[in-house]
Amino acid sequence: MPTLLHIDSSVFPAGASASRAVTEAFREAWEEQHPEGTVIHRDLSVDPAPHITADSHTAGFADPATHTPEQAAAFAARLRLIEELEKADALLIGAPMYNFAIPSTLKAWLDNVILMGRTAGTEDSKIAGTPVTVVASRGGSYAPGTPREENEYVQNYLSAVLSGALALDVEFIVPELTMAPHNPAMAELVPLYEASRERALEEAATKAKAVAERLAA
Repeated sequence: MPTLLHIDSSVFPAGASASRAVTEAFREAWEEQHPEGTVIHRDLSVDPAPHITADSHTAGFADPATHTPEQAAAFAARLRLIEELEKADALLIGAPMYNFAIPSTLKAWLDNVILMGRTAGTEDSKIAGTPVTVVASRGGSYAPGTPREENEYVQNYLSAVLSGALALDVEFIVPELTMAPHNPAMAELVPLYEASRERALEEAATKAKAVAERLAA
């Protein structure tokens, strides 16, 4: 049965996180399609991936037989994350926007799993073509035509990394205006927030079923 790797990076727990609400909707729909399947949930807020160090970075370009003890230990941690990704049939990522960018924990995870010659920069990659659904929530709106369009770095960056570097098949779900219920200055935008939230939840269920059907074909 298919395996879904579910990555969350919101600092907020379930019930207080816009991205987690949508990833959970995706996961529930996925599990309905694959009741006997496997879901690996990696919560980067609770169990963060180690940041790349000189040892873990240089070990990726060196013959394992030449690794120092420090390089071997650091590289082993990277390999656990890489192998987890390689075993997944589909990937789900919660990527809220913090200060115009992705959470540092998600960046650390990406730095670990991007390995030239294995997951990137090679035609022999085991992950190429894997379907990925990214829930890119944000407090405001950075959609085309909005005043802050030029500050949209989450989708741009993740498209470059996930699609460009890792050759994954990426789709986005974008819940917007998530700060509207909490910021009095955005009160008039609450109806738009609510509509965006409902649309995102519906998209999550639809995309989960579509990915499930794709894998079953």
